[in-house]
Amino acid sequence: MTHVVQTDVLISEGILTPEQGTIIARRSRQVMVSLVINAVLCLGIIAAAIGFVFWLADALAVSIVGGMFLAVGTAVLLKAADVYRMFGNAAALIGAGMLAFGGMFELVDKLGEETGGLTLMVTGLAAFTFAALTFQRAVPHARFLTGSLTVMAGAVHLCGVYIWGDAVGLIGLPVALVHGYVAATLIALGMLVDVRLITALAIVPFAQMLETGTFYWHAMYAFYSPETTLSILQMGLAMAVCVALASRLADRTRRHTHMFGIMAFIVANLCFLVGSLWGDVVGEHLWGPGRSWTYDGNYDDWRTAQDAFEASTLVIHEHVYSIVWAVLLVIAAFWSAQTGRRGIFNAAMTFAGIHAYTQAFETFYDEPLAYVIGGLAAVPLAWGLWRLNDRFEQRSVLQPA
Repeated sequence: MTHVVQTDVLISEGILTPEQGTIIARRSRQVMVSLVINAVLCLGIIAAAIGFVFWLADALAVSIVGGMFLAVGTAVLLKAADVYRMFGNAAALIGAGMLAFGGMFELVDKLGEETGGLTLMVTGLAAFTFAALTFQRAVPHARFLTGSLTVMAGAVHLCGVYIWGDAVGLIGLPVALVHGYVAATLIALGMLVDVRLITALAIVPFAQMLETGTFYWHAMYAFYSPETTLSILQMGLAMAVCVALASRLADRTRRHTHMFGIMAFIVANLCFLVGSLWGDVVGEHLWGPGRSWTYDGNYDDWRTAQDAFEASTLVIHEHVYSIVWAVLLVIAAFWSAQTGRRGIFNAAMTFAGIHAYTQAFETFYDEPLAYVIGGLAAVPLAWGLWRLNDRFEQRSVLQPA
């Protein structure tokens, strides 16, 4: 487990030598700088490849320019010194990306979305299988290139899945299954190439299984969760599975379960935010009358059906959400602090601030008694957490790990 330590304090207490403190600081800095460099490189490659495809907007031109980039990158990797290997990787991947994504757009344009999407599914899966086998057998200095090609092939396959699904008009349960398949594939792909960003992206289709997601409107980003309670249970189950698997997996794989668990925790908190503002009519959009603009009838008929459904299902008030969310945030922050899960701890503290700010100005701004009750309740709660922490500390001293 990765720990947060104050090396200066440990050196002053004689636990670490100055040389050991310098080594820890240098390695920590190297990890952070490496993450930044890799992020900049990958984003640059993706932006350049897709930008060239749309800028040239011609199949022949994209093929020629992409082939040139691929040839130059290959030559650099074969002939140039190691210091220039990054340029070779970048050029080769920009060329490969242009050929892959340019070919994908051209194929869909010529064959249509249904046939083109199905073709992309099959060819992308075949290319992904071949690239994955090559990646696993690649020499160390070729793993970045082969791993990136594996990711591209996987992206083509998944794009084909969505294009085909949209073309054939999938609705209901099949849509949820498609999102689940894409999420599972992204998790497997992230673990294969050991890129946690890909694993983190899997939360998007996973949340979309219950239509939880985001949208953009002019100068506004919005998060929506039509089935708040069910989405929270879905994310809670995902977190429980990640925690249960963490102790049984190797460190390399465990990092990915931690990442997906953190993303599930973040989405669950966003769902709690929605619930604390609007409450939830459980099942309204899955087996209830749905949204008024999609109802097969006029608004009065929908309102009647909506009232009848609310009378027969579980309705959770927004104040219940506010209280439960606050309690769970305290528990999550304390548990994550005890177990050294910095991602969960940072997210819990961030959402605690968001929760406090939102409720102060949205729900309880004109109810001073709520502040009195909440403030007085926080004092014994803090005392109880302090005593519980002391008990944990004594137990850890008596039974060191």
